[in-house]
Amino acid sequence: MQQARRTTGTVGAVGSVAVGSMVANLCMYVVHLTASAHFLDVSEYGQFAVLLSAMLVLGVPAMALQNVVAREVVLGRDEHRLRRLGLLSTFWVVGLTVVATPLVAALLRTEVATTAAALGSAPLLALVAAGQGLLQGRGEFRVLSWVLAAVGVLRSVPIVAAFAVGAGPAGGLWAGTVGTAVAAAVVWLVVWSVVGEARTAGRVPPGAVGVLSVARASQVQLVLIVASSVDLLLSPQVLDSVEVGVYALGAIATKVAFWLPQAIGVVFYPRLADPARSRASLRQAVTVVAGIGVVLTMLAGGAGPVVPLMFGDGYDELVPILWLFAYIGAALAVLQVVLLSAIARDRTRVALGTWVVVAVEVLLILTVTGSIVAVAATAAVAVTIAALGTWAVAR
Repeated sequence: MQQARRTTGTVGAVGSVAVGSMVANLCMYVVHLTASAHFLDVSEYGQFAVLLSAMLVLGVPAMALQNVVAREVVLGRDEHRLRRLGLLSTFWVVGLTVVATPLVAALLRTEVATTAAALGSAPLLALVAAGQGLLQGRGEFRVLSWVLAAVGVLRSVPIVAAFAVGAGPAGGLWAGTVGTAVAAAVVWLVVWSVVGEARTAGRVPPGAVGVLSVARASQVQLVLIVASSVDLLLSPQVLDSVEVGVYALGAIATKVAFWLPQAIGVVFYPRLADPARSRASLRQAVTVVAGIGVVLTMLAGGAGPVVPLMFGDGYDELVPILWLFAYIGAALAVLQVVLLSAIARDRTRVALGTWVVVAVEVLLILTVTGSIVAVAATAAVAVTIAALGTWAVAR
């Protein structure tokens, strides 16, 4: 009976977080859709999309901070210190933003003010992440799901509104930064109302937690981002413009298969951080995520013939290989769980193997491949090796 209640609670938590994550992701899809289809011309949308991608890279410390805070809450760390860590990490991201803004503007050939509008969200996302980490570590998953959805809405609605009044890329990005500031305030109001007074240290683990802990976790998050996008980023180097478009559409299946099981990692993360349950929890999480990946891969294989009917004959090449793109996303989802386990147990050095695999993948794509199938197959083999190898070391 107790096991049944535990299972029901886990399923409910996963469902709640999945809904919250889905709302947040849907909001960003709406932003891109409305921007490209209604409010921005091709060049303006290109600038907007590229700067958002740059902001995501600078936002890596925020993702790492959430995982570190959640881990330390599970281990019984003094939450007063964790809240100070959130503030200190935010200040460090402010410094990174100041340094990165002119460099990114020069690299992407964008105006400094527009670049600052995009990157200005990064420190605010660190504040959001610290609050979400406290909720995640406490196991407040239903509240966390509402927070995820609220943050997605508060970040995206101002951007669409700014575009609607003709603000352009810069105005939209500034509106998004303001929305993120409001989201950060809302997150911490929720934290203070739900979590209440910070807990003092319980069974404190050895060693100190600080900005270096966030930096170590950041490189793990970064390698996952690189691994999930390097094939698409390199495709223009080895494919013609038409093939790049076909590959980009196939990559949507990769993103879907990658992000759909994300809630499982969020819910299982506190268990992965618990030394008494980490090994069994990792095995359970990988099994569930891999099972979902198998189903999604099979569904993509069956959906292949529908692609030309929906998008036109120019995408015929995807019909027999759409399953391969879904498989890449499914394998990335497994890799994500394993890397989250490495952060949860503070064994971030295991990500070194993934960095090596990604480096080899880049070399092979640039020197050996020359077709859509070859690039996708290289990515599939690389992520499979990374996932299996990292799991063998992490468990």
